[in-house]
Amino acid sequence: SQPIVFYDIPSNDTLKQSPWSPNTWKIRYALNIKGIKYKTEWVEYPDIEDVVKKLGGKPTGKKPDGRDHYTVPVIYDPNTKTVVEDGIKIAKYLDDAYPDTPRLFPAGTDAFQAAFDDFVWSVTLAFPLLSLLLLDVSNSLPPRSSAYFRATREQQFGKRLEEQGGEERWQQLEAGLGKFKGYLERNGAGNDLLLMGTQGGITYSDVQIASLFVWAKVVWGEGSEKWKRLMGFHGGKWAQFCAQFAEYERAD
Repeated sequence: SQPIVFYDIPSNDTLKQSPWSPNTWKIRYALNIKGIKYKTEWVEYPDIEDVVKKLGGKPTGKKPDGRDHYTVPVIYDPNTKTVVEDGIKIAKYLDDAYPDTPRLFPAGTDAFQAAFDDFVWSVTLAFPLLSLLLLDVSNSLPPRSSAYFRATREQQFGKRLEEQGGEERWQQLEAGLGKFKGYLERNGAGNDLLLMGTQGGITYSDVQIASLFVWAKVVWGEGSEKWKRLMGFHGGKWAQFCAQFAEYERAD
């Protein structure tokens, strides 16, 4: 079979052109977990709309002014001649199109995983991390993408990137992770590093959390004080959580 074409946003030399976006990392993890061959096509922020339109992909939402909003991740599967956009749809497509690979949506978990998606992207977890990372992300992008990222995010949040973050956001992030830790611990000791437990294996919901961590690790760097602080929350629990995904952090 031919490799899937996977569209991602490049970083600059600061990050040695590493993949950094949590949204695209979700699908990079999914492809690596499933062992599906793929090749990366790098697309800068200002070019995403044109590239996705040419592929025949659909918008994933609306911009503040009401125009269609086109985003990555997007994949093109030459084996089925299919374009799929939006993380959760892509992951479900990969489960359906490649049924002999590990499933990210085990039977009967769709409702649970949809609810968990709301938890991750609510104010409890992803938002405080985004706030802490915004300026560092902007500084990690090639010039055109950086200018686009800054302009759109400053419009979205109504303040300069330099005014984002702060101690309050760190506390929100720690509290959000504490809530997630509480969910995991309901599985019982020794079985509390994946939402479905170690027997259930990695699900898309676990991948969502892993993608937030790898985002911070890539943008901040493993030697940074910010990364060390994040990994120090809750007695090193999150370093253990991240270790489960190390073998899938390949960038083909």
